[in-house]
Amino acid sequence: MSHSPRYEVCNPGSDKLIMNVLIIEHDALAFEKLKHILLNINPDIRIVGNTHTVTQTIEWFESNPAPDLIFMDIHLPDGLSFSIFHSMEIDTPIIITTAYEKYAVKAFQVNSIDYLLKPVEREEVRRALGKFNKMITWQRLISYFSQPARTTTPHYADIMLIPVNDKLLPIRLLDIACFYTNNEKTQILLVDGKSLYFNKSLDIIVQNLDPRMFFRANKQFIIARNAVENITIWFDSRLLLTLSVDTPERVYVSKNRAAEFKKWMVG
Repeated sequence: MSHSPRYEVCNPGSDKLIMNVLIIEHDALAFEKLKHILLNINPDIRIVGNTHTVTQTIEWFESNPAPDLIFMDIHLPDGLSFSIFHSMEIDTPIIITTAYEKYAVKAFQVNSIDYLLKPVEREEVRRALGKFNKMITWQRLISYFSQPARTTTPHYADIMLIPVNDKLLPIRLLDIACFYTNNEKTQILLVDGKSLYFNKSLDIIVQNLDPRMFFRANKQFIIARNAVENITIWFDSRLLLTLSVDTPERVYVSKNRAAEFKKWMVG
C-alpha cells in the first residue's frame, strides 16, 4: 500500500495539523497507556484505529486510507505482526513497541524508524516522534526540490504609447507591421500604411514585445508575423521577406537565422 506523508488541517482558520496514527496492539492496557502518552505529547494526534491481530490489521488497511504513522506491537494473538508485510506493501513509517529485544534487526527491514521496549515511557515516545517529524521534513524538502521549476508566462502589453508632439498616442501592437531603424531614428510602420517616429532603439523595443508576434529579422527590422505576405529563398540562402506594407529597404533574414525564422513563422 503506497503512502505519501500528509497531514490534515484541524479546522478552517487554524494552523494546527492533525497526524493520523494507527496502533497495532492487542493488550488493552498497553493501548490506553500509549494513547494517553501520544495525546499528552501532541493533542493534535488522531488515533484512527486500534487493531488487535494480523488478520484484523490487513482488513483495516484494505478498507481505510494509510495513516501517517503506525505504532506496532510484534506479538499478536494470531502471529507476528511482521507477517502483515507478507500480504501487502505498506510504506507508512512504523514505531515498534514490544517486550522483546530480539526482533530489532528485522524491525528495521519494515519501515521501522524506532524500536521501543515495553513498558514504553513518555520520553521514549517523544524521541521517536521527533525522529518521525525530522524524516517527514526531509521528505518534504526532497519532494519540493525534485519538482520541476515553475515557470510563468511573461505578460506583454497590447498597446504602445507613442509620443507625438505633446501627446501620447496609443497604438495597438496588432496594428504594427514592423519597426525600422536607419541607425539615426526608429520608425513604426502601421498596417494601414501610416508611419510614426519613435525615440527608442530596436534593442530596447524588442525586449517589450511578445516574441510570438514579433521577430528581429536583422539590425534594421523587427517584423510582425501577421505582416509577412511572402518569403523568397535568396541565392545565398538568405530569406527575402515581402511585407503587407512598403518598407524603406528590403527585409532580409540571414542564412544563420533562416531556420529560426521558419520555426517562428509556423508557431
